[in-house]
Amino acid sequence: SDIGAQKDRVVTEEEWLQKWEMGSTGFHKEQGHPLLRKYLDVLLSGRSGLRIFFPLCGKAVEMKWLADMGHSVIGVEVSEQALKEFFAEHSLPYCEEPVPGISGAKKLQSTSGNISLYCCSVYDLSSSIVGKFDGFWDRGALVAVNPRDRQRYVSLMITLMEKNSSYLLVTVSYDPNKHKGPPFYVPESEIKSLFG
Repeated sequence: SDIGAQKDRVVTEEEWLQKWEMGSTGFHKEQGHPLLRKYLDVLLSGRSGLRIFFPLCGKAVEMKWLADMGHSVIGVEVSEQALKEFFAEHSLPYCEEPVPGISGAKKLQSTSGNISLYCCSVYDLSSSIVGKFDGFWDRGALVAVNPRDRQRYVSLMITLMEKNSSYLLVTVSYDPNKHKGPPFYVPESEIKSLFG
């Protein structure tokens, strides 16, 4: 696939943390993403009480929306600031605990128990830590992952899928030679080869 000059581009964890600290979070949508509302039926497939995964969740408002519908929401994000802002902005009480098996990681869980957010690298997670999921909302994750790490990222997502899980993926289309990313350009042909 032709992803132009982006092929070797790397954004470090420190750079992402800095974006949150500086408030350079143009990728955060205060009103939630219209495509999730539009394709909610595809994600849920008439099912209730699902376990839904938000990779690289930031402080996505959709997490509260889906939890309020009765689903269990699990997210992962390197920025503790983003996770704390999520709970504060929704006036949700939560508790913090270390994550066994991941050095330095924390799990922030709503006291109602239906929202669990892991503060660590997505690559530190495994199904033995977070279980498997019925649904995925990948709104800004695959397009934020460094191009060289896409295969590793998708391979991990596949290990977290239940048999009948639904994966909603949002990407952006543009000329990758005119913008260095993120969000990175992920052509449809690559999505097909990554997810099969």
